[in-house]
Amino acid sequence: MAHPQVLRDMALFVEVAKRKSFSQAAAALDVPISSLSRRITQFETSIGLRLLDRTTRKLVLTPHGEAYYEQATRLVEEAQRTFDELIAQAKGPSGLLKIAAPPDPWVVRHLSAVAAEFSHRHAQVRVHLDLWPQLVDLAQEGYDLALAVGAPRETSMITRKVGQLENGLFAAPAYLDREGRPEAPAALAKHRAVVIGPPTASSAWALERDEEAVSVTVGSPVSSNSQGMARRFALSGQGIALLQAIDVEEDVDAGRLERVLPEWQGTPSPVFIVTTSRLLPAKTRSFIAFASRRLAEQLMPRGLALDEAELAELFDLQEA
Repeated sequence: MAHPQVLRDMALFVEVAKRKSFSQAAAALDVPISSLSRRITQFETSIGLRLLDRTTRKLVLTPHGEAYYEQATRLVEEAQRTFDELIAQAKGPSGLLKIAAPPDPWVVRHLSAVAAEFSHRHAQVRVHLDLWPQLVDLAQEGYDLALAVGAPRETSMITRKVGQLENGLFAAPAYLDREGRPEAPAALAKHRAVVIGPPTASSAWALERDEEAVSVTVGSPVSSNSQGMARRFALSGQGIALLQAIDVEEDVDAGRLERVLPEWQGTPSPVFIVTTSRLLPAKTRSFIAFASRRLAEQLMPRGLALDEAELAELFDLQEA
């Protein structure tokens, strides 16, 4: 039988290795840095191997540490999941649930409603929602899950597709009255474009119509990394923007924005719920099951439904 201190030290090591920082791990565990550092040193001494290399600037895993971290993480996560399931059986999902999401207008509107409804159903779970323009390091920052538009670049992430967003071309009527309404994608090259992305002199827009696809190079006198800011530029008559249609529905209905080349669409943006592991505590599994169905229901009426296999997977999810 394993000595209880071995199991505790294993969990401490995983927390430090995951965050690559003694100070961040100590804050998350609510223990003094000196105590945590001493325990890890004693743990390394007891096994006779160095697991972490410490410098004044950074902390890195040794080859032995890399191998042990992978095994220890699985054991610690499984132990935590088992403990959480026992707690959930007694009183339901509980604890703090930290979620990261992009600051897109539709996220603010829809995810806030989903989180509020989930919190009402699960009184023992405290939900904290942070908005970030980029997907953060979930493990290092202590998040349980994230909502991401577009597939994460980090291939080790566990993703679950919950919907996809239609992208279309939009501009203020005043701008189109002044500059003209393009009748084909090629005409976009003569217009001012509002681009979402890094500041460049020009950008390429990929557009689709049925089975037809084209790429158009557009000039970008104004750009932003924010959907909300790009929408503001379009509303103020700065040019034509390729925007998520869900974000500008009210603007189109009110006549503040007009759909340009409505038969053409940008490449759809997939929406994912992202975690760092498949072994999840009850609070996280319960939220994923609940939010996946709610978000799919909200996004499907916009005309970009998931395929049958994706829908079957979502609606087979069970809450903890």
